[in-house]
Amino acid sequence: MIDTVIGRRTAMVVVAAVVLAGCADDGGTDAAFVDPTALADSVQIDALMGHLTEFERIATEHDGNRALGTAGYDASVDYVAGALRDAGYDVQTPEFEATTFEVEAQRLEIDGQPLDVRALGLSPTTGPEGLTAPVVRVPTDDTPGCEATDYNGLDVSGAIVVVDRGVCTFSVKETLAADAGAAALLVVNTEDGPLAGATLDETVPRRIPVGGIGPADGERVAESPSVDLVLDTKTETQRSRNVIAQTATGSTDDVVVVGAHLDSVPEGPGINDNGSGVAAVLETALQLGSEPGVTNAVRFAFWGAEEIGLVGSSEYVASLSPEERDAIALYLNFDMLGSPNPGYLLLDGDDSDMDGAGPGPEGSAGIERTLSGFFAERGIDAGGTDFDGRSDYGPFIAVGIPAGGTFTGADEDKTPEEADKWGGAADEDFDPNYHSAEDTVDNIDRDAFAVSAASAAYSTAVYAGSLDGPDGVPSGAARTEARAAFTE
Repeated sequence: MIDTVIGRRTAMVVVAAVVLAGCADDGGTDAAFVDPTALADSVQIDALMGHLTEFERIATEHDGNRALGTAGYDASVDYVAGALRDAGYDVQTPEFEATTFEVEAQRLEIDGQPLDVRALGLSPTTGPEGLTAPVVRVPTDDTPGCEATDYNGLDVSGAIVVVDRGVCTFSVKETLAADAGAAALLVVNTEDGPLAGATLDETVPRRIPVGGIGPADGERVAESPSVDLVLDTKTETQRSRNVIAQTATGSTDDVVVVGAHLDSVPEGPGINDNGSGVAAVLETALQLGSEPGVTNAVRFAFWGAEEIGLVGSSEYVASLSPEERDAIALYLNFDMLGSPNPGYLLLDGDDSDMDGAGPGPEGSAGIERTLSGFFAERGIDAGGTDFDGRSDYGPFIAVGIPAGGTFTGADEDKTPEEADKWGGAADEDFDPNYHSAEDTVDNIDRDAFAVSAASAAYSTAVYAGSLDGPDGVPSGAARTEARAAFTE
């Protein structure tokens, strides 16, 4: 039923007067060139909202979410893959492994008095019953807990070891403590406050529970003869899938990759984050068609396991040979396009905002200008968002592939200046429903969604037509040199 509805909307958008003179060996076609503005105009809000309605239906029928490892995610994969196949695409759903980590309980007590402890990511579990053990403080030196000699003269067998943060990785500290016979490890932060957001290395065997504590609590624990510790955690390895589809036309030496993450968080249906990005990329693919008149092939990608650390996109990039990576001209990313208190934000590829991470790989600035020009034509003065690699473009820029994309904001406050420029409420979140059960179709800003989704189609068509010009990206030998310079 769903696939039939989508099939009626599958249409290639062209300018009939311009004919592509292409070689069949380069994916050439006799179809007319795709016009960027026409493709953007073909991505209509009713079709976009139709996709979101389907994602919400899928979540509702599968425990309220579309997260990694759930039937809701599998149904989302089937929906996207089915729509693309009905449009004539050859669709692949490559599998990858993803490790999930949950904390059921975390507690640290001295004589019944609670202290703030945070389980490090991927920490082994104490079990729900926890453990009570003596405390041994590893002396502070230039390599705290980073060398086996740090344990000389210390009896840590069955003890909870306390070490300072710094110098070596948390996994090195955990390995050495376990080698010495410790039952658990507490790492003391070097800054005020608890040690939050830290994780162990997935590639290193993990043997004993590891928690993080703040400096003040570190002193209290070190002075106590014993403590009660609960780090009740669960680590699982699951298989998941990406969805990949590519046009049959266009050069495969200069591929334009366009992507969005398909998974939600477990807490909600993920309609803005990121059903909106998926809908934009999917509708662009359906309107473009599988054999469009393009110079460069377009590869559409829908990533799994983004919400636990960009796993699907990272695994995909890691799976490519050097030649396959070099054949990717650029990457366009679309994440959260319909925030209810929206901003109009572009990945700051040129670092013109001078905020956070530096400029992206050569060509990223041109992508930002292309998208900025699109919004300017529609009377919108788009702003920048830090090019920090925290969405699925991150693995691409890490290997020197230029990237760009559109974003309408998450759980950051909209400033008064931004509210004056774009409307909406100042000093309130762009998306107050971020990562919650309220991230639903009813809370999508349709106007922001419509123009942001159209920007996905426009930029796709621009670079599918040509990589050249002042807003282009490197190709040939210039590409090789630019990427080598960026990654050296």
